[in-house]
Amino acid sequence: MDGQDREKLLDKSMSSIYKLVILASKRALEIAEGQPRLVPTDASLKPSTMALHEIAEGKVEAKKTKAHE
Repeated sequence: MDGQDREKLLDKSMSSIYKLVILASKRALEIAEGQPRLVPTDASLKPSTMALHEIAEGKVEAKKTKAHE
């Protein structure tokens, strides 16, 4: 993934690299456990790479939560 893809990924995760890592790891685990892929990709790709492609395509999004006051 190049620089533009990284920026696109950060936009999808509310500009937080930490939220992006958590989102991608959770989705990669789902894929590894047998959940269907949401975007057509090469079957030889690792689940973590597939998860990043799905996030970049907008198929997987981070949930927005309300801050507790």
